Amino acid sequence: MTKRKAVLAGAGATGIVAAAILLPNANASQSPAGSGPVVARKMTAASAAGVAEKLGERLGDAYGGAYYDAGKQRLVVNVVGDDDAAEAAVAQSGAVPRAVRNSTATLKSAAGTLTRRAAIPGTAWAVDPRTNQVIVTADRTVTGQRWDRLETAVEALGEGVARIQKSKGEFKPFADGGDAIFGGGSRCSLGFNVTTQDGGRGFLTAGHCGVAADRWTDENGAALGTVQAATFPGEGDFALVTYDDPGADAPDVVDVGGGQTVPIRGAAEAAVGQQVFRMGSTTGLRDGQVTGLNATVNYPEGTVTGLIQTDVCAEPGDSGGALFTRDGAAIGLTSGGSGNCDVGGETFFQPVTTALDAVGARIP
Repeated sequence: MTKRKAVLAGAGATGIVAAAILLPNANASQSPAGSGPVVARKMTAASAAGVAEKLGERLGDAYGGAYYDAGKQRLVVNVVGDDDAAEAAVAQSGAVPRAVRNSTATLKSAAGTLTRRAAIPGTAWAVDPRTNQVIVTADRTVTGQRWDRLETAVEALGEGVARIQKSKGEFKPFADGGDAIFGGGSRCSLGFNVTTQDGGRGFLTAGHCGVAADRWTDENGAALGTVQAATFPGEGDFALVTYDDPGADAPDVVDVGGGQTVPIRGAAEAAVGQQVFRMGSTTGLRDGQVTGLNATVNYPEGTVTGLIQTDVCAEPGDSGGALFTRDGAAIGLTSGGSGNCDVGGETFFQPVTTALDAVGARIP
């Protein structure tokens, strides 16, 4: 078998236009801390995620989540109640304290209650630190008694804890259509190339692609790889495929079209408010923001937990495709959602960090 370049297929004109927006821009550097009163400092999304994680551990019950203000390049941290010490700790870290009503623990508990009481196909929920609520989304199939059941479950959580919004589309995995990798009649997208536990090469894609077929081919029908592990539904939507050709050329890049690639330097956690880019074999390169974390999605095939929610559009065939940042951090794998790239919609992604831990692989 001849060596093949194992990267995402280019996306034509759409990818080229988006790449022109993506590639010339560099991350803004952080501003140095000044003397005098403590003021919010500029941060990258990656550094903000690290600060938020540390503050979450330090603040305990006073922590109400955090989000990244991309426009001002700053981290906003929610503080529950009138806790002067917690607000001072947030300010000292260079973030902006914001008084809220609900703690992270309260919101996570609410999400757990919804999982037990309202796991209705066509619904999804995620914690949104910007509204300090659990945002529950119901697609167009949720009507009648199912809508009443969902509404009752949300109201039982108490005032201001959660709210419902309607989606015009229908939640489903994006697994048909597209032209990147093929298996068992399904068409998906390659996500990120990885190094496996034994030092071999493979790639990550969506779990619902991995359970659809054991073996995958490229767009020319040549054997590409074999599924070694797949999770869907359940605690994630990810699969590890190892290359059949030990000499496969599998660089740590994402092809964004027009002969241009983005080097992938490693995996990172997502942050609400963070700008992200998605590459898929059907719709090419698209961008948007992270809107929620720890999302639960109730697909017709079953419930999937622990996902990232975004406003980046996607369509059938984009499943498994790469979600990444401008500076080359691997963030997620396309799972599913509603809508399309004409009308928009909600989309959900498997966190890459969780997938890597589960299959014992690494990037690069």
